[in-house]
Amino acid sequence: MSELHKFLFEGLPVRGMLVRLTDSWQEVLRRREAAGHFDAPLRRLLGEMSAAGVLMQSNIKFNGAVIMQIFGDGPVKVAVTEVQPDLSFRSTAKVVGELPATDNGRLPLSEMVNVHGRGRCAITLDPKDRLPGQQPYQGVVPLNDAAHQPLHDLASVLEQYMRQSEQLDSKLVLAANDEVAAGLLIQRLPVEGEANLAQGERSAEDMDLADAYNRISHLASTLKEEELLTLDADTILHRLFWEEDVRRFPAMQGANGPKFACSCSRERVGDMLKGLGKEEVDSIIAEQGQVEIGCDFCGLHYQFDPIDVAELFTESDVAAPAADKLQ
Repeated sequence: MSELHKFLFEGLPVRGMLVRLTDSWQEVLRRREAAGHFDAPLRRLLGEMSAAGVLMQSNIKFNGAVIMQIFGDGPVKVAVTEVQPDLSFRSTAKVVGELPATDNGRLPLSEMVNVHGRGRCAITLDPKDRLPGQQPYQGVVPLNDAAHQPLHDLASVLEQYMRQSEQLDSKLVLAANDEVAAGLLIQRLPVEGEANLAQGERSAEDMDLADAYNRISHLASTLKEEELLTLDADTILHRLFWEEDVRRFPAMQGANGPKFACSCSRERVGDMLKGLGKEEVDSIIAEQGQVEIGCDFCGLHYQFDPIDVAELFTESDVAAPAADKLQ
């Protein structure tokens, strides 16, 4: 069962989270098969994005969706993961052309997305109940480091995002295969008065706290991909931090844990068709006899025959003002 574990290091401004997506991640891949097969490197990227998205959503107090997008000028035009406040998530990608051949199922971001150095990662916080005129918050970072050299993996990109956006030092370890998508996040929390310390000499206590984060971050970096994918949470945390005083919180799983869910519906697809306009939809009906829309996230297909379309474009719908709400 998919699960999320949160923990603190007693007496230190350091927190951590460990996520393992099993049944939920397998469901994403199973449903994707209906819409078309993704190559192994892209499956791995989407698995890492799914794990990272759950970690980021659970790391903030936000009543809305966290949407992570990786986009650029490579064969993978965009990859996206959306995580809701209840930790339900969905992931998909748009591919144009073919990915380079690989013997080990791995490709760096520079070959999948960031071919010419113009790739970006966008993190969007979309409030569930927006106020009038309120816009989603979005932070964007390049898929390159400060020296404009390409970053090869998602973890490095998101560490850069958290340093720039949240101004918190973070260590992220991600891994995914066709069975498990997993991630470990270690983050240094700000301490009281820390902003003032930069203007003068740092106290011995502050330096000790910084050293503690560096030590724990280094321990996290020793976690191997195979260990993250095959070992249970108790074993991983004991192996890494057996000398630390770790306070664990109850695991989040089942109804309270990570799970696959898609927000598509026949009603939302119908609203999209109405947005295209009657003339455009009628032309599709004339050519194909029906309109069929498939969801890239979950693989469901929605079919609208001529009678369904006629009901969409009733006189009352055409005359009614546009609804002022999110779809």
